[in-house]
Amino acid sequence: MKIYLDAIIIINFFFDFILLIGTNYLLKRRAKLLRIFLGSLVGSLSLLFLFLPLNSFSLFILKIIISILMILTTFGDKNFTKNYLYFYILSIFLGGTMYFLNHTFSYKNKGLVFFSNGIGINFTIMLILSPILLYFYIKEKKSFNQNYTNYYEVDIYLKRKKYCLTGYLDTGNTLTDPYKKRPVIILNFQKINFGLEESILVPYKTISDQGLIPCIKPDKVVINHKEFKNCLIGQSLKNFQLKNSDCILPNIFREDLL
Repeated sequence: MKIYLDAIIIINFFFDFILLIGTNYLLKRRAKLLRIFLGSLVGSLSLLFLFLPLNSFSLFILKIIISILMILTTFGDKNFTKNYLYFYILSIFLGGTMYFLNHTFSYKNKGLVFFSNGIGINFTIMLILSPILLYFYIKEKKSFNQNYTNYYEVDIYLKRKKYCLTGYLDTGNTLTDPYKKRPVIILNFQKINFGLEESILVPYKTISDQGLIPCIKPDKVVINHKEFKNCLIGQSLKNFQLKNSDCILPNIFREDLL
């Protein structure tokens, strides 16, 4: 089977380009197109190692170095670890999917069929499918992060009782009491019953409503094994339907839970 170097370089550059585009989109890095282009060119340098007398370990180390240079060229050194990690996650997903499709649909063939310009039919199909597959993977990944990563296990300790709830971290919950500026965890209606005579009335205001919400200071609150003491729990006067959550966590908890 003939090997066409120009075709391999184009294919390698294309895959590096869409992987960097995918990483940029997934992490919202806003890297310029020129830097993504240059990062893809750096990735293409790894093809030069094919012509050097290197063992497998040396080739592996050089590929790692090249991938590091790709990330630095495209995104700089800020958030390097996360950029590098997600670049490889996308690479593993795309590489595994392409291998599966190629193995599934060409297992009967002894080799690739090539056009006159040297690009294989199988590779042509991969070039068409890879951006589509990567797009849907990133879309589902974002949907998963939005729908599930903001849910937490919440244990509220109050009057020698423990209440195990599911909490949703809402960026819109900035409610604090006007006295000591303690953040308020908003409980669904009658999720925990406490006496109004011992509660603190905290004023709230939304787009469509305003009023007072009864709150009480718990003994402690544990969220994903992290303890919070300087907070209040407030009893919502209405049932809220927020994706099966029992309470709404204040946005100020976000930094401690990351």
